[in-house]
Parts: sequence; structure tokens; C-alpha cells
Amino acid sequence: MEFISEPWPWYVAGPAITFILFLMFYFGRSFGVSTNLETFCTIGGAGKFSDYFKTDWKARKWSLIFVVGIILGGVISSEFLMPSQAIDLNPETVKELAELGFANAGNEYLPSEIFNTDNLLSLKGIGILLVAGLCIGFGTRYAGGCTSGHAITGLSSLQLPSLVAVIGFFAGGLLMVWFLFPLIF
Repeated sequence: MEFISEPWPWYVAGPAITFILFLMFYFGRSFGVSTNLETFCTIGGAGKFSDYFKTDWKARKWSLIFVVGIILGGVISSEFLMPSQAIDLNPETVKELAELGFANAGNEYLPSEIFNTDNLLSLKGIGILLVAGLCIGFGTRYAGGCTSGHAITGLSSLQLPSLVAVIGFFAGGLLMVWFLFPLIF
């Protein structure tokens, strides 16, 4: 059985996202992953440590289906819709990544230089995860939402704070890739 391995064209993906957003607006819901993570923290008992998590998670149980969909979609995509783990990277990008120590750049989505068990469980790996988690948690809380919430829902409803947040997300991403990433690796 042959599966389609190309991304959906914009004229299919765009209207699909629009339709989902329309349904969410119609039913009074907002789209964003950080809301779902808040729900999981609330279920896990984070309300014992912070008043922020003292909410009625049952009112947001629909968001748990969203998270399950993300996980299932990732599994289906990686197992059935991708012919290989190779990525079609620009040769200049492959060269720059090799200079940073990524020997197999373009051969896999999750480079083993970062995502193998030895690296993740090292002092440096745990430190990176902790600092990154704190920065992301602070950023999403300070911005009042995550990249998907602001970039998809906020911008589609013409919210100025979302535009400011998205500009900040992109500036932070550029800062990370061009200045901090080379220092870490």
C-alpha cells in the first residue's frame, strides 16, 4: 500500500484550519497547546502548589481529545505517511550543521547528537531541558498563550497582542538559532 508523503497543499490545509477555527470560535473555545498543558497540570494536582492551576479541568476536557489527536497524528504520520526519516535540507545548511557537530544532518528528524538517551540524561542535557522548559513556561504564561494559540487563533481574529507575541516568538527563535545554539553545541 502506497501512502502520500507530500505535505497537504495550502489550498487544502488552509481551509481545513479555517474550518476548525470557525468551529472553535462558534463553540466559544480557543485553540492553543498551552491551554491543554495547563489542563494536564491541573489534573496532576498542580493546584496544590499554585492557585493558577485551581481550575475546573472538567470544563476543558475537550482539550484532552486535542492532545490525544496530536499524539495519534504524530504516530500515524511517522509510521505510515513518511517514506523515510531523511529531510531535504539545503546543502549549505547541512554544511553549517556539520560544523556545529551534527554528523548526520538531513538523515533524520531527531538528530542523535541531541536526542539520544546518553545526551538527554547527561548533566548538560538535563540542564538544557530545565532551562528550556522554564523559558517556554514563563514565555507562554507572560504572553498569555503559546505560538499556536497566538499565531493561529490570535492572528486570525486580528488581535494586536497576538501580533506582538508572534513577533517576540520569531525574534526569540532567531536569537536562539543564530547566537545561543552555537554556544550550547
